[in-house]
This record gives sequence, structure tokens and C-alpha cells, in this order.
Amino acid sequence: MKNALFVVGRLLFGGFFAFNGIGHFLQTDSLAGYAKMKGVPAPEAAVILTGVLLLLGGLSILTGAFPRVGVALIVVFLLPTSFMMHDFWTVADPMQRTAEMVGFLKNIALAGAALMFLVIPEPWPASFPWRSGASEPGRKQ
Repeated sequence: MKNALFVVGRLLFGGFFAFNGIGHFLQTDSLAGYAKMKGVPAPEAAVILTGVLLLLGGLSILTGAFPRVGVALIVVFLLPTSFMMHDFWTVADPMQRTAEMVGFLKNIALAGAALMFLVIPEPWPASFPWRSGASEPGRKQ
């Protein structure tokens, strides 16, 4: 039962990031406009780069392939993005400040959740067999 719950949680968590990564490629112009407004240098390139981080990190978590790398990609996206894009402490309008604070806190919580994946031994349950000859301890191939 706990493996099934882990797999469902992993699919939801990884799927969230992969879906958002695809969104970066489908909505590059509008996301780059927002990034430019926030003062991000080379906003279009930043949107594409962060889309790659999100897509690869999400797919890694979804499939269980190179999960530590996937977690790193997600955290590398979340932490700088939280401070650059959701700087609620600089916003005067109360409604906008609240919206930015929600985005900031969501990203920080997701980074914390991603870091928790690092304590799960590899290979993760129901992962693609991405290493030839690798097997989970006690599991027959």
C-alpha cells in the first residue's frame, strides 16, 4: 500500500512540474513578458531554460530515472524563481502582495517537498529500469 501511495504522489508531483515545463514552451511569449516586467535578464531565454528544468525534473520524478538529478533541477528552478518572480515584500498593492506571497510560499513548500525525495533509497518503486543490471535490494529481476 505504501508503494502505491508513493507512486501516486510521485505521479502527481512530477506531473505538476512536467506539465508546467510544457507550458513554458507553449506560452513562452506571455511568460517572457511577465519575466521582463519582473526585471529578469534575457526573459525569453530564461523562460526556455526554466521550461527545460521543469520538464526534465518532472519527467525524472515521474519515471524514477535519475531522481536525484530531477530533484536538483526542480530545486534549482524553485528557489531563484521564488525570490525573483514572487518578491511580495516589494509590492505595495495589498491584493497583488497577497498573490505574490501565495506564489512564493507555494514554491518554497514545493522545494521542501522535493528535498524530501532525496531520503528515499534508489531505485524508487515502479521506476523505469534505467540502469542496466541495477536492481532494488531484495527484488528479483
